Amino acid sequence: MTIITHSTLGTHDLARARAFYDHVLAPLGFRRLLDVEGRICGWGIETAQFMVGYPRNGEPATASNGLTIGLAAPTRAAIDEFHRRALELGATDEGAPGPRPFAPDAYAAYIRDPDGHKIAASCRKPG
Repeated sequence: MTIITHSTLGTHDLARARAFYDHVLAPLGFRRLLDVEGRICGWGIETAQFMVGYPRNGEPATASNGLTIGLAAPTRAAIDEFHRRALELGATDEGAPGPRPFAPDAYAAYIRDPDGHKIAASCRKPG
């Protein structure tokens, strides 16, 4: 059982965020499972666990300093494709795909989405 039920990031442009995440999350096997028009979208495998939407309090969305959302990837190739697609759509590189020292066989890539949120895709399978 996972200890996290979902994570939600704020956006300034829901249509842009929807198109961005539809494209970059596909290699990870995630699909859009929630779409409340004009409010929020959510992606996952069986249930929406990663969501992007307009802040409920009506204030501007901001990216949190120190926050990273880590997404599980099925393979190293999926991570490479996630990273490539993200940069293609205007994300900023925060760490190219490659081995990481935090666990045996760890492989990850980091990006900042168009709203400035830091997103990682990682797996712990041998290469």
